[in-house]
Amino acid sequence: MHQQVPYCVLLPPGYDTEQGKTQRYPVLYFLHGLGANEQMFLDSGAWNLTEDLWEQRKMGEYIIVTPAGDTSFYINSHDGHRRYEDFFVQEFLPYIEHHYRIRSGRTSRGIAGISMGGYGALHLAFRHPELFGSVSAQSAALIEKLPAVSGASLPQNSLSRILGGVFGSPVDRVFWERNDPLKLARTSRLTGLHIYFDCGSEDDYGFEAGAGALHKLLAARGIAHEFHLYPGGHDWSYFAEHLPASLLFHSHAFGVSS
Repeated sequence: MHQQVPYCVLLPPGYDTEQGKTQRYPVLYFLHGLGANEQMFLDSGAWNLTEDLWEQRKMGEYIIVTPAGDTSFYINSHDGHRRYEDFFVQEFLPYIEHHYRIRSGRTSRGIAGISMGGYGALHLAFRHPELFGSVSAQSAALIEKLPAVSGASLPQNSLSRILGGVFGSPVDRVFWERNDPLKLARTSRLTGLHIYFDCGSEDDYGFEAGAGALHKLLAARGIAHEFHLYPGGHDWSYFAEHLPASLLFHSHAFGVSS
């Protein structure tokens, strides 16, 4: 990346206790959405939701890591200037898992995200299924029909302007499809990967269509997954309502449920 990338690490209650200091923990990499940063758990109130789950003993203990993703979609950019995927896989994961007491192995490593981060989580999990045992996404930026967001007639404040900085301007269809989680899900070997995703039925960007397409694709391949289409839009009130389900999903996948 040729720059420092900030991140936050949220440690479970037992991490610094006498007993906890001899233990290693599963880890969940949580990817923020567009406009947020590595402090999204703290800024949004998600940290309070997480603490409540731990205090109420509804969720087992694991580490949550939130790296800054800027507007990268967590992939290597079309122009090659921002190699976020390479950074994440080759540098960030080894760094975090060397500096914190984290269990080794795929089954103790999960990835999750919201919106742009949901796209990134699904992309990284489907591209590198050997690295992750679980993946979840809320309102992931899954676009079933690319022209709907890349046409020249769209307003400048639309999603197409954001996509151009990562996927080419105009959007390079071949590059898009090479990275699209919907395309990756057609051929990736996803055996043993625990998959969860949800979306609002009135998503502001129409991402519910992409989520439905992913559900049908996985079902057609006979790949086990959990999918929910709930009432709601593309906003924090929706994310907050369903974030606990995503966190509990990983707790079960890690085998640390209370």
